[in-house]
Amino acid sequence: MIKAVIFDMDGTVVDVPYDWRRIKEELQTEGKPILSYIQSLEEPERSEKWKILERYEEEATEQATLKEGMREFFYFLEDKGLKKALVTNNSRRNVDFLIKKFNLHFDLVLSREAGLWKPSGAPFRFVLKTLKIQKKACCVIGDSHFDVKAAADAGIQRIFILGSGGKKDLPESVEIVQTCHELRKRLEQLIEQ
Repeated sequence: MIKAVIFDMDGTVVDVPYDWRRIKEELQTEGKPILSYIQSLEEPERSEKWKILERYEEEATEQATLKEGMREFFYFLEDKGLKKALVTNNSRRNVDFLIKKFNLHFDLVLSREAGLWKPSGAPFRFVLKTLKIQKKACCVIGDSHFDVKAAADAGIQRIFILGSGGKKDLPESVEIVQTCHELRKRLEQLIEQ
């Protein structure tokens, strides 16, 4: 029985117009994950690259829209008494802006300032420990391979990818759902088990 849901933010709870290819080119990440790449740099280059990333993030955050059907999905989770956590590699500043803009509530929020970044399972393990939830009673809802890898690393087996863009080569355990309505139907089945 599912008792908690861990959400990704960008591309999952909200739609945001990121051009990741352009951002990675400007940052010159050399194919490495952005946050790990920036952290590996020496000063002053590290601070300069953080500013570039933060500029892109702020622009995208200001244009974010709540994913269609997400508010109703949140009401459903609250009605069923499920806990909600948000784990994002974005900044706390942007998270707070979006939570306020869309009047959202989470039982726990982890942004990159916690020092626990996906694709590591560390942020998900922190959520499980803090909310006192067992792995089998939790599911992850995300939109990327980072979410899948982090869930797998944390031992969480129920993983949902919301949407269909670029979701090739995913493990069989990952369920792809197109809409929040479809996601709700699937979770109703899991809650009743």
